[in-house]
Amino acid sequence: MSRLVIILLLFLWAACSSVKKIQGPERTSSLTGTEFYRQAFPMKWKERDSFVVKEILAGNIPSFLKRFIPVNTSVVDSSTGKTWSATYYVASDYLSVGTDDDWARIHITPYAAQRIADSFDCFLPTKKMADDIYKAAKVKLEPVPMYAFRDSTPTMWHHHLIVEGQRKGKKGLIAGIQKDVVISGKVLRDTRPERVAIYGWHRLDGKPIQPLYTGHIYWWVDYSQGIRLIYRKIKVNGKWMDYTDVLKDPVLQRLLCDEEVCDFFRYE
Repeated sequence: MSRLVIILLLFLWAACSSVKKIQGPERTSSLTGTEFYRQAFPMKWKERDSFVVKEILAGNIPSFLKRFIPVNTSVVDSSTGKTWSATYYVASDYLSVGTDDDWARIHITPYAAQRIADSFDCFLPTKKMADDIYKAAKVKLEPVPMYAFRDSTPTMWHHHLIVEGQRKGKKGLIAGIQKDVVISGKVLRDTRPERVAIYGWHRLDGKPIQPLYTGHIYWWVDYSQGIRLIYRKIKVNGKWMDYTDVLKDPVLQRLLCDEEVCDFFRYE
């Protein structure tokens, strides 16, 4: 085998190992992103949730969203001095509906998002993970706030088109374009029931517009709240672990969570 062939094989191996292909429902719908929004324009949150779940569970997402990108992090155990390193895999963009040629980002409640995440063996990020993903992002865009009819479906479509105008075809892990729906211990400790936790929307200086917040009831969904899927298996010091086991460990949880209490794993 020639040296050139060996180099090419090593290059291909490195390229393949830098992403993880996520399996999801088989595609049985080819509704485009444009047509999705055309049909969804008059819908309120509940009808829109059902429409999104139906399409996603019919495999109707662009193929690039199934190629997850690695994000690396580490923490030092202060009691032993041992360093723990982890790699987790994240969707390169926020959850979207449509084909590779015509797709659009969508906005749903955390319970609809959880159902979709479960179907892909995924979970939703924590506040710390949202920060780490922003730092790792190849494409960082300035947030674009909108001020009228924020929870309307047409505004969601309009915002998607604005982001695409900013992106200008750049590819890779993208951040700064949405607030993340996150898992947070604040949900359990908020005295008001049925809360959703949101965080992020980082400006180009790395500072988020939205602090960790549980002020909205779960069914409040607007154009700025996105769903980022994370593969549920985390590689910790070379060993695969379920994210719930990482979060339950008093040392390892700091790889994924920087809150005082990290005991909220899913919306249910």
